[in-house]
Amino acid sequence: MEKAKLMLVDDHALFRSGISSLLSGQPDIDVVAEAETGRQAVRMAEEVMPDLILMDINMPDGDGLQATQAIKERIPYVKIVMLTASDDDDLLFEAIKAGAQGYLIKHLDPASFLEEVRRQLNGEAAISGDVALKIIRAFSHQQAEPPQGTLTSREYEVLSLVGQGSSNREIASKLTISENTVKNHLRNILQKLHFENRVQAAAYAIRHGLVDRH
Repeated sequence: MEKAKLMLVDDHALFRSGISSLLSGQPDIDVVAEAETGRQAVRMAEEVMPDLILMDINMPDGDGLQATQAIKERIPYVKIVMLTASDDDDLLFEAIKAGAQGYLIKHLDPASFLEEVRRQLNGEAAISGDVALKIIRAFSHQQAEPPQGTLTSREYEVLSLVGQGSSNREIASKLTISENTVKNHLRNILQKLHFENRVQAAAYAIRHGLVDRH
């Protein structure tokens, strides 16, 4: 089994070491690089070409937001998830707009942290909870309108559940289809609506009344 290449960016050495040890012990994850500043992160990302970057949102010498923007310009395919100590961080919305796929709170327990990392590697945004809904709703009022009427009825069902924050597994269970089929539907949805990630699709679903706003 080919391991996913992960890069960790955080200016606190003790935290970085702990997360690195946790992830390195997993059979499907390979921590290929660590950086302690935003500038280091940009340089190292181009060198190791990771699949996923866990990025601290607040760092010296170029913060996580600036690093995210720079990396996404250079390596558009890479997934970036922001690490934050607080779910009230005002920069989270800006990070999503910069291209980040989600965020993780640093006080998650190890099992939940690993689950969220794997969700992101599987193409599912690592966003959940009340703050996530605020980010998605705010984003839904900022993005440009893509063409409508291009989705199939099944794709609209999938999109509605994405807007509700359901995981691929939950969507598959609710619609009685396989997870691979869900992934294929999501790939089609993103392509048809010209979106880069699941967060944008969820925002679209909320903006167009495909999910309950209350």
